[in-house]
Amino acid sequence: MERTESESESGRRVVVIGGGIAGSLASKSLQFDSDITLIDPKEYFEITWASLRSMVEPSFAERTLINHKKYLQNGRVVTSPAVNITNTQVVTADGLVFGYDYLVIATGHNDVLPKTRQEKLSQYQAEYEKINSSESVLIVGGGPSGVELAAEIAVDFPDKKVTLVHNGPRLLEFVGQKAADKAFDWLKAKKVEVILNQRVDLSSASDGDKNYRTSGGETVHADCYFLCIGKPLSSEWLKGTVLKDNLDGKGRLIVDEYLRVKGRKNVFAIGDITDIPEMKQGYIAEKHASVATKNIKLLMSGGNEKKLSTYKPGSDIAIISLGRKDSVAQFPFMTVSGCVPGLLKSKDLFVGKTRKARGLDPNIMD
Repeated sequence: MERTESESESGRRVVVIGGGIAGSLASKSLQFDSDITLIDPKEYFEITWASLRSMVEPSFAERTLINHKKYLQNGRVVTSPAVNITNTQVVTADGLVFGYDYLVIATGHNDVLPKTRQEKLSQYQAEYEKINSSESVLIVGGGPSGVELAAEIAVDFPDKKVTLVHNGPRLLEFVGQKAADKAFDWLKAKKVEVILNQRVDLSSASDGDKNYRTSGGETVHADCYFLCIGKPLSSEWLKGTVLKDNLDGKGRLIVDEYLRVKGRKNVFAIGDITDIPEMKQGYIAEKHASVATKNIKLLMSGGNEKKLSTYKPGSDIAIISLGRKDSVAQFPFMTVSGCVPGLLKSKDLFVGKTRKARGLDPNIMD
């Protein structure tokens, strides 16, 4: 193993594991206050909620895929997965060892992604060509990804036959019935066929055959398909580390009101990996990053622990984009759909705002 010693003054070494929504913002916020190391399996950060637009418009990804070094100019980026954590160090798959005074875990969900930005851009181009050359598309999964992808294709390729199969009783089970119904009606109006309470056997189409069977006995013809189902949390590896007893039954890290891993003074967890009972969304992950970095700065400067910032879950707000102009928005006291909530999200998908939060030009393609 290669030991990588930090040259900074003692007490200011911060290691952030995971360069997604929460980890990228935490790293950017701490870079001039600490000796920071960002450990991520890939060289870039992706604005994930904008990824489905990139499948129908590959050039959109030029602004949504951002190399870590673009916003982290005063820290080191290590492109390798973390594989172990001790009370003082993090070990990567490449055998590098990084000592830490403060640790931030922001690993989110487990997804197999290309290592380089260029490979990811090429992947979007390939997915676009797959859609463009198909007359019919099957989408498996009726969560936010499945619904938003079906909507993107329905708007940009209105001549394609789009079928969405979901194994639950309704779409978008993470929001209320009203929002789900509005999304269902919108898709129906765009001639998307929605099949609920059924699974689809993707191995049922033999070579050259493009007919897929569902658990309800229906046959769906599709030239191509996309799997839009939930990804597991990226926490299985933590079971072999000093944090194994800090996980709940669902593999989430148990945190206190300061977003510290319970029982630990210098280890924080932010984003989807936490056990906080709230919707797991990007803007919430950014709030986690803001609270955790504020607390790390306070502790590094020797501040009183009684002055630590607390994190309080807010009201559940969800906006599901439906193509380029419409969306369904669920607020605490009402649910609305159409082009008015669409103005909030659908045109730019908060890409400019997210880039700006990381100190980048909102419009420039990287």
